[in-house]
Amino acid sequence: MKIGVQLQPQATSTDALRDAWRRADALGVDSIWVWDHFFPLFGDPDATHFEAYTLLAAMAVETSRAQIGAMVTCNSYRNPNLLADMARTIDHLSGGRFVLGIGSGWFERDYVEYGYEFGTAIGRLHHLRDALPVIADRLGRLNPGPVNGHIPLLIGGSGEKVTLRLVAEHADMLNTFGPVDNFARKSAVLDEWCERAGRDPRAIDRTVFIDNGVMPDVAAYAAAGADQLILGVDDPFDLTIAERLVAERG
Repeated sequence: MKIGVQLQPQATSTDALRDAWRRADALGVDSIWVWDHFFPLFGDPDATHFEAYTLLAAMAVETSRAQIGAMVTCNSYRNPNLLADMARTIDHLSGGRFVLGIGSGWFERDYVEYGYEFGTAIGRLHHLRDALPVIADRLGRLNPGPVNGHIPLLIGGSGEKVTLRLVAEHADMLNTFGPVDNFARKSAVLDEWCERAGRDPRAIDRTVFIDNGVMPDVAAYAAAGADQLILGVDDPFDLTIAERLVAERG
């Protein structure tokens, strides 16, 4: 079982974030993520907050082992050609450790205050559907291309009619949520979409987002087919559970 952490960039400082991702990388987690929002998602709505991709560029040069990415990038916030170029650049800064996590977007305050059209949930999903081949095409035309020839694509979400179909058609990884029975259902639906798309479901890694603070049932998630558990951690960035999981796995 792989172990990752999402370092939530709200109510914190850049110094605290930098210390946390260095510690996470040193203790041996498999992936380190931030989220892609412009304002806090919980707690004080006006607390400090930092943008994802500028953080990821710094993380790329201050870590050396873990994969890095946004859990997940909001497709609405960047032109897909630009996003591909940003992802490729961070991939080079990290030595080929970047994962392009992406989703359709949902946090209305981001849209309203930054001047993006919020629209409807299905409209945002259709925009994601249309952006994915553009991103793939641009990655194939950039010079230089990704370090390893390919940047893994992770799609985050749980929608059974559209999101999981997009995962089956385009992605290398799915991120969804616990508890175990919810994860197992979403994974089974993804398998069905893979069958319809003519794709081997084993080609798609399954990651599960879990709030930090409670030791997850690793055996149960493994039995349900999870490949990686990702713990959401906010300031003061307590990595005790992540460290224990890495040690037990090791």
